[in-house]
Order: sequence, then structure tokens, then C-alpha cells
Amino acid sequence: MKLTFDVEEALSQCKTLEDISGKNGLLKRMLKEMTEQILEAEMTDHLGYEKHSPDGNNSGNNRNGKTAKTVRSDFGEVKIETPRDRNGTFEPSIVKKRQSDISEFDEKIISMYAKGITVRDIQEHIKDFYGVDISPTTISNITDKVMSLAAEWQSRPLSAVYAIVFFDAIHYHVRQEGKVVNKAAYTCLGVDLKGHKDVLGLWVGENEGAHYWLGIMNELRNRGVEDILIACVDGLKGFPDAINSAFPKTETQLCVVHMIRNSLKYVGSKYQKEFIADLKTVYKAPSEDKAAYELDKLMAKWGQKYPLAVNPWKNHWTHVATFFKYPEHIRKIIYTTNAVEGLHRQLRKVTKNRSVFPNDEALTKILFLAIQDVMKKWSMPLANWALTISQLAVMYEGRFNLAAI
Repeated sequence: MKLTFDVEEALSQCKTLEDISGKNGLLKRMLKEMTEQILEAEMTDHLGYEKHSPDGNNSGNNRNGKTAKTVRSDFGEVKIETPRDRNGTFEPSIVKKRQSDISEFDEKIISMYAKGITVRDIQEHIKDFYGVDISPTTISNITDKVMSLAAEWQSRPLSAVYAIVFFDAIHYHVRQEGKVVNKAAYTCLGVDLKGHKDVLGLWVGENEGAHYWLGIMNELRNRGVEDILIACVDGLKGFPDAINSAFPKTETQLCVVHMIRNSLKYVGSKYQKEFIADLKTVYKAPSEDKAAYELDKLMAKWGQKYPLAVNPWKNHWTHVATFFKYPEHIRKIIYTTNAVEGLHRQLRKVTKNRSVFPNDEALTKILFLAIQDVMKKWSMPLANWALTISQLAVMYEGRFNLAAI
């Protein structure tokens, strides 16, 4: 597609961001010309012959001037001329007859950013699409639009009661005051009383700690959460206390998978297979009494040799053993934080090309966009949810109204 002006020459005359993407900028001129050229190509395809071609003589239909219209775009209002045919049968695709908004440029950039495409690659794509170089600052300004959406999402009211909430954090390197520091992105994945998953919030802060989690609990309360039936967490010290200070009735389940991984760190490779077989008799037991019995056997056999692998199970048994009171299909949901770790795997796919983020805001932007993308796929309730919520209604009688769900 050839424009009526030289893009390179026009670019050389651009001195500011306004000259490129402003009200009367280069991109606006390019958008107008490209749109009108595509409309002309569509008309040619509709009629079956080129403009001014003798093939149109006595064809039964031909061009009949143009209609001026003003449409909204990412660069403000753009006046374009749409070709008409004499029979009135031409239906343009790129700008439909009654269409008044063609704002897509920003959305394309934001969509690419959300999928983890780097700024450099976005620049290359935009150059391929539109034939123009766009600066990293311009891309940043466009993606900054999502911060207001992220703030609205972060402060939205939440449901009064959640059946299950998974709490976890994912860690990134972020520049701060000239240094690269480790930051935690805290996420809460809630399952409401209808069995639907929802990310309740995203917080970027210092390294993971119970004190920070307490602030998050209080924020959830301020946004309308009155009760959480079951909280699933990793083995962070003080985490159950932080939860119960905000939600006193909530039962906490430590992630058994985390516990297993931590134990294996302290077991010699020669004995790991035997140790994990003995440990499995604990967390696979049919009841808490049987599990406690197997734990005593585990301690007697391995406690002296590998105390750091065994003692945490005894010390945290109150919160490890929570899932034993539930039937198998509920146990599978709560004995591990795999649900939120699955979310984190998706976030890592998006952020894998970025080893260091320039600031907290840049990290928040890409994680927020990625979360929105993931949540689009969460349209169905968890498996066996009708049975699950019926049993929870009996176990947590008076905590929620099953008839109102």
C-alpha cells in the first residue's frame, strides 16, 4: 500500500510525541489514507473492475462519488471519504456503513503487551503493520491506560462469603532506587459459593511475609469479604495467624505439596524414595487418626536422622490435617495450592522475556493484563460443585444460605 506522502520525510519532521500520535499527527494522516485506500480496494472487489477501467462500461453498476463521514480513532476524530456505488449495494468491511468508531491501535498494542511481547518486538510489529517507528515512551504511555482499569479492578466490591481462597505469591526482580530488588506479587484466588474462580486482587510489595499478608486480609474485609470457609496457603511462618486475625472462623490448610518438597530438601538422595513412601502413608491416610498414627511411625523411623524433614509435620499438624475431615473430592481441591500455582504458571509464560522490571507499575501492568486474559477462560464452576457446596453447607451450618445461591 503506497501513501501519497513520503513516510520517512514526514517522520524526519516529527519532533515530539504529539507530532506522531497527537491530534493532527502522522499516525492520524496514515490511518486516514490507509483506510480510504482499503475502502477503494473493497469497492473494486465489489464491482469487479478497477477504477476508470473500460470494463465498467455497461456493467450494470459503477462508482457514484463518495460520502464523507467522521469516525473516532485512537488519534482523535478522522474524516474519511467512503466510495458509493450507483446501485447502493456496496457494504464496506473495514468501516461499516453505520460504524463511527475505529479505535483499535491502542488495543493492539495493549493486547501484544498482555501476551508478554517485549516493547522492542511491539515496535517491530507496529512498523510492519503501519510502516512507522513508535518509541518505547509512546508504547508505555498507551499501556499506562490500563493502570486506571487495574485500580478500579483492585478496589471493586467482593462477595461476602467465599468457600475457598488460595493465597500465594510469585517473585520478580524490580529496579528500585538504582538497585535490583526481589519483589513479591501477592495473589488471592477465590472460589465463590457458586464454584466460580476469581482473582480477588494483585499486590506488589516487598519479600513475602505474614505482616504483608495481614494487610491484604484487612483490605479484603474492607472490600466486603465477611467470611472465608477454607484458606489454602503455603508454609509461610505466621500465615495462619494473619488469616485468623482478620477472619477468626476460617480454617487454614497448609499446602501438603509444599510440605513434601520442603521435607525432601533435608533427606539424602539415597533415602528419598524410601522416605517419600513412608510419608505417603501419612498424607494419603483415610482419616486424621490413621494419619496421626502413621506420622508417629514416621518420626520414630526418621526423626533422629532427618529432624528438619519430619518435625514440621508434627509442629504444624493442626493446619496440615485440616483436609482429613473432608470427603475425597474436597480434599483434592484444598490439600494443595495448585489452583493458584496454575495461575502463576500462566503469569510466568507472559513474563518470561523480562528478567528485570523497571518499576512496580510496569510489573503490575503486565500481571493485571495477564490475569484478565486467564480469567476469560474461567466460565465453568469447579467439578462436582453441587455436591461440594451441599456438604460445605452442612459442615459450616449458619455461615451461608444455600437456598440463596
